[in-house]
Amino acid sequence: MQPYLAFDVYGTLVDPMGMSELLASDARDAARSVSAQWREKQLEFSFRKGLMRAYEDFGVCTRQALRYSMASHGLTLTKKREDELMAAYLQLPAFEDALPSLRALEGNYLMFAFSNGTPAALKKVLGHNNLLPLFDGLVSVDDIRSFKPDPAVYAYARRATGAMDQPLCLVSSNAWDVIGARSAGLMAIWVRRDPHKVFEDWGIEPNATINRLSELPAVLSSL
Repeated sequence: MQPYLAFDVYGTLVDPMGMSELLASDARDAARSVSAQWREKQLEFSFRKGLMRAYEDFGVCTRQALRYSMASHGLTLTKKREDELMAAYLQLPAFEDALPSLRALEGNYLMFAFSNGTPAALKKVLGHNNLLPLFDGLVSVDDIRSFKPDPAVYAYARRATGAMDQPLCLVSSNAWDVIGARSAGLMAIWVRRDPHKVFEDWGIEPNATINRLSELPAVLSSL
C-alpha cells in the first residue's frame, strides 16, 4: 500500500539560510549568524506559542524572531527594511534537489505540502520555486491554530490529506518534526541535509534516513 506523502517545506524544500545573503547589507560579517538564529528563534517561538495556546501565525513568529536575532547581535532595522526582509522570506530559494525529485514522484504518489506556514505564505514560496503545481494539496497548521509537533497537527494532516485508511509519510529535514510525526503514528523519512546533524536519541526513529530528496523513490519502494 503506497503511502500518501506530506512534505515539510521550510528546511526541507526551501532553504531558510538563503536569507543570509540578503542580510549581508544589514549585518555584514554577522549575516550568517543572524540568519541561523532567526531560524532557530522562529521555531522556538512557534513551539512556545503552541504550548501556551497563544497562537499567532508563522509570519508573526518569523517577524518576532527577526527582531530578536538582530537585537541580540546589537543591530536594528528600519520598519521599511524589516518589511522588505519579510517579503523576501516568501521567496526563499528551493534546494536544488527539490524540483527534480518532486517531478520524479509526480503521478506515482499523492503529495501534499505540510507546514507551519500559512496557506498564503506556502502558495507564494512554493509558487516562486515552481513547486506548487506538483502538490495535490496544501496542509497548513493555521487551519487548527497550533504548530508542529503538537499531535493534533499530525492528526489534522491525516484528515486534510484524506489518508485516514492509508499510511501517511512525512518527509522532513527537521528531526523534531520526524519525532513528532512518528510519535503521532505517522511514517516519517528524515532528510539529513547536514551530515553533521545528529538525530536526537529519544527512542523514536525515522522509518528511513536519506541525504538528498533524490533518494526518495528508491527508499519509498523499499518501505
